[in-house]
Amino acid sequence: MSASNEALIVLAVVASLVGAVSAAAPTTATTLPASSSAGGRAKASDDVKVCQVGYLPRETKFAMVTAPPTGDVTVRRAGDGSVALTVEPGAAARDADSGDEIRPVDFSALTEPGAYYLDVPGVGASHAFAIGDDIFARPFRLAMRSFTGQRCGTRVSLAPDFPDYHYEPCHLADAQYHASTGREGTLPCTGGWHDAGDYGRYVVNSGITTGTLLVAYELNEAKLRQLNLDIPESGGAVPDVLAEIRWNLDWMLKMQDPADGGAWHKATTANFPGMVLPIDDRAPMLIVGTGREPYKTTAATADLAAVAAAAARVYRQFDPAYADRCLSAAERAFAWAKDHPDSHFTRNPQGVSTGGYEDREARDELLWAAAELFRTTGKAEYDQYFLAHYGHWTPPLAGNSAQGWPNVRNLGMYAYALAGRPAASAAAAGKAGPNAEAVGKIRAAALAAADDIVKRIARNGYRMPLGSNEYYWGSNSVVANYAMMLLLANRLAPEPRREYADAAQDALHYLLGRNSFNTSFVTQVGSRWAMRPHHRPSAGDKNEQPWPGLLVGGPNAQRRRDAATRPVPPPARQWVDDQGDYARNENAVNWNAPLVFLLAEALPQAKTPGDGR
Repeated sequence: MSASNEALIVLAVVASLVGAVSAAAPTTATTLPASSSAGGRAKASDDVKVCQVGYLPRETKFAMVTAPPTGDVTVRRAGDGSVALTVEPGAAARDADSGDEIRPVDFSALTEPGAYYLDVPGVGASHAFAIGDDIFARPFRLAMRSFTGQRCGTRVSLAPDFPDYHYEPCHLADAQYHASTGREGTLPCTGGWHDAGDYGRYVVNSGITTGTLLVAYELNEAKLRQLNLDIPESGGAVPDVLAEIRWNLDWMLKMQDPADGGAWHKATTANFPGMVLPIDDRAPMLIVGTGREPYKTTAATADLAAVAAAAARVYRQFDPAYADRCLSAAERAFAWAKDHPDSHFTRNPQGVSTGGYEDREARDELLWAAAELFRTTGKAEYDQYFLAHYGHWTPPLAGNSAQGWPNVRNLGMYAYALAGRPAASAAAAGKAGPNAEAVGKIRAAALAAADDIVKRIARNGYRMPLGSNEYYWGSNSVVANYAMMLLLANRLAPEPRREYADAAQDALHYLLGRNSFNTSFVTQVGSRWAMRPHHRPSAGDKNEQPWPGLLVGGPNAQRRRDAATRPVPPPARQWVDDQGDYARNENAVNWNAPLVFLLAEALPQAKTPGDGR
């Protein structure tokens, strides 16, 4: 039996067990068809927490038990209930961030592909999960196609997987220049991705999103190049993953002012619409600026420069003319941003209340742009700019500072260091490589940061990387970005480090159900998932289930709506599956992007003819 067919069988068994189970109630028990050690049917318990997708055969495998067991834990085969492994649970320890008393169960010794569940005497059973090389293929597909579900300006359908999830073309009219741009008239700017659970489009957030997806593709091209995502562009000359990314990149290019190369901050309506489908959001679309000369923003423009420079490198083999267009846009954008280093979006203009994405510092965006332009072109001017400015951050990378839209310096550091790898862009072949001293400092800092993240994961009761002060808006994306740092450090290490890969998987397991809530934070992935995201298509359509593949924000200890009337729980417990709680349960494209990165890294290596695998 081939590995791929075996994995399909495993997934089919798991799907038959858990396909209809969701997060309808936080304490609902799910009946599994296998016998427990007492001879009865095992009941899924919220006190037994596993990654609800599963585990790779050769990674570390932990479950967390939050009630006292009365004996050893058995790992049972989901098909017939037979025992695959017996494990003594670890000692109980209080996890300060969640308040849970956790007993870790290490079943790493189990490597045989199959479908399983844990049977904990006196407590209950876990949800079913799989072990196999291909188990993250479906989550990757759903997470990547979630961007298709965010498309603006075209008919959207998630068929054939989810044929009932669709909407008609939206926001087709030209956008009007708001008074904050200093202009009158309109700008054609259809396309792009809706930013989050609303229908705004923001260049700053598009920047880190598109950049993260591009590096995920570039580092995993052998795995991703042939994937069919069943999108309108499937079957074309450009791989599907890149075709989806291009949908948003094309919109970003439209937001560049052809007169001078600067980029506008955002295109939104004046206010957020109700919980309606995008076709029913009929307020005028506005181009919003800073309200003062030069009206465009440094951060948006430098983000565009970085992303377009990376795109010029990645798309060149498939569409040289498009790569040339991207490179021209990137160089013009960098020149504008360098000449206007302090044009910041600090607040919404009067009458506009959509997402602000305020940022008063753009040195990190400029650093990222310089690194990507140097990596693509090899030009000395970009190398010199990077070398003159990267020392502003000491150390270059830190284990307590994950990248995010307000701070993209990490992406600049990694991009520059990766320029020296043997697999660096062919676009820069034959040109001078990066400065060896700078690469050495960045590499050392990347490995030190990764070591810190690994230690923090090992100390945490749920083996995840957040510090106690990092449960804020979008905390789940911080988890994913820390894991991304581990995997990028592995690319820079002299030899791959198993502990980095295992720790990154630990973070992914937290997102996919091995958490205090025993719930997958990714919609329609796992056994029980977030059901009520703050996501307008999920609220406005007629489907009972939310749109698939969306990572919700997660615990947020900074905004307690009911703090005056109810006790405040520990920070890791401050999440509710409530459509109205946008501070905890919204989705956002920049949160899904590092999730896609993690899932791409977890996919099996592509086979090549004659490779013997």
